[in-house]
Amino acid sequence: MSQQLAALYPAHLQSVMAAATRALELGGYDHLLIPSGILTYRFLDDRPYPFAVNAQFKYWLPLTQHTDCWIHFTPGAKPVLVYCQPDDYWHIPPSPPSGFWVNHFDIRLISDPADAVKHLPTSGRLAIIGEANAALPGLTPNNPEVVINALHWARSAKTDYELANMRLASKRATNAHRAAEHAFRQRGSELDIHRAYLAASGHNEFDLPYTNIVALNEHGATLHYQYQDARVPTEHHAFLIDAGAEVNGYAADITRTYSFADAEFGELIAAVDQAQLALCDQVRTGASYPGIHLDTHRHVAQILADHGYVNMSVEAMLEQRITSTFFPHGVGHPLGLQVHDVAGFQESETGGFIARPDGHPYLRMTRTLGENFVVTIEPGLYFIDTLLKKLAATEHGKALNWDKIERMKKFGGVRIEDNVRATSNGPENLTRDAFAGV
Repeated sequence: MSQQLAALYPAHLQSVMAAATRALELGGYDHLLIPSGILTYRFLDDRPYPFAVNAQFKYWLPLTQHTDCWIHFTPGAKPVLVYCQPDDYWHIPPSPPSGFWVNHFDIRLISDPADAVKHLPTSGRLAIIGEANAALPGLTPNNPEVVINALHWARSAKTDYELANMRLASKRATNAHRAAEHAFRQRGSELDIHRAYLAASGHNEFDLPYTNIVALNEHGATLHYQYQDARVPTEHHAFLIDAGAEVNGYAADITRTYSFADAEFGELIAAVDQAQLALCDQVRTGASYPGIHLDTHRHVAQILADHGYVNMSVEAMLEQRITSTFFPHGVGHPLGLQVHDVAGFQESETGGFIARPDGHPYLRMTRTLGENFVVTIEPGLYFIDTLLKKLAATEHGKALNWDKIERMKKFGGVRIEDNVRATSNGPENLTRDAFAGV
């Protein structure tokens, strides 16, 4: 696979440089500078926070753990990488630059982060993309909106190199998902399951693309459940895991839900899974992502009716927004260098904002899908106390089968999430392919 990445990388870098050239042209800038970022420390402490590299930096090359580095690009010239190798006996410094990308950069080695200014332009119009704390004398990130908008717009369509990395990330994540399911079947605690996931993924807590959601039983009703309980529950009813992996800075984001033994909850999982596959099939070039989201509500309404949770027609549920109680989030989001990737609402390369449909405040993308966009499709159906209580207080509360709903609360809810690429020939489901060993 490293040979494949090496073969695909030059075309990717050409695409990145073309996007940078266009962004600089739109903004009237001469040079693009991108810091990787710096370590930041806890208040009144010498312990650093986990480092997260600037996403615009790792767009150029697969360095995700390297602080105090800079990329400098001037259109028509070879990109410069200022590569920091501190003279440090407290920590292991980065290894000398190596890999399939090195010959594509003019690499300048430094040992003191302050020396980066010796290798970067300080005159001309500079577009500097990064956090304010990465500033050096004469080089303060200004993050011009016109440049960022153009770069974000370009990142929406993934190159072959990016897609290859995302497929690898999917395989890494699905292997770990299998290990997590096994730990659940062995009646492990949330912490046990989380540790099994880490071991199988080869990740540690700090290099996961996002914090794992490892939710047993009723915890599955908390959308962003943030703990991993070390206590083994008295009974294992259900397990919802939303967990990803990363390769060369590119993320996978996958969710699965399991029933331990209950047939009724298993049938609900199967129904959501069937709906999810139908929604994934809509991920095609030219498709409306808000349209997929709205169709998700129709699927949820059908499941609620078919399984006897709500005694209303599908059309009535949609008209009264009953489904938002059971499916309160969006159908997904763009995916790539960031788990919630950029430009989800952008109208054009120069900016603009495409509003969400009325009544759907948590949808994370409103664009029409372009060729090689990668998005998540993650319908859910949950039994969330606080939302159910609000619905019960309305005139529509009498239409719900409360005895049946009460029995389901111990299972929390269902979410199924795949990562899907849009093409004019139909969808590529990176997640299902990885689970199938494709």
